[in-house]
Amino acid sequence: MAEKINEGEAFVMDLAEQVKKQRWWNKVFGNNSGPAAEKYSVATQLAIGGVTGWCAGYLFQKVGKLAASAVGGGFFLLQIANHTGYIKIDWKRVERDVNKAKKQLKLNTERPPKEVRTKVDEVQTFVKKNIVLTGGFAGGFLLGLAS
Repeated sequence: MAEKINEGEAFVMDLAEQVKKQRWWNKVFGNNSGPAAEKYSVATQLAIGGVTGWCAGYLFQKVGKLAASAVGGGFFLLQIANHTGYIKIDWKRVERDVNKAKKQLKLNTERPPKEVRTKVDEVQTFVKKNIVLTGGFAGGFLLGLAS
């Protein structure tokens, strides 16, 4: 604690006592490590993050395979229909439309919109405040993708 040396404003703090009172993640990531860090233990945060991350990764893997199969199958069917003469594609028009879309994308990518920057800032703040929970989620997500 702080002890008064004399009548002035100078104080002596015992840092060893202060360090013992702080949790380890506060020492590493600072005192503002977020609401989840204050409510739950580190093990609970890792478990919650890991389980939700695994579920999200597993679903992402399954839905991704389904979407890839649907898109690939659709392209396959379109190629068969084009080859057999059921449909006729105007490739010059496709090329013209693709070039027009490229120009529009180049114009809009100079600087991201304010809404995107705001959301990115919100995500960064959440990750910084809940670093243990986020780490558990990331690990669980990768395990979910692998399973």
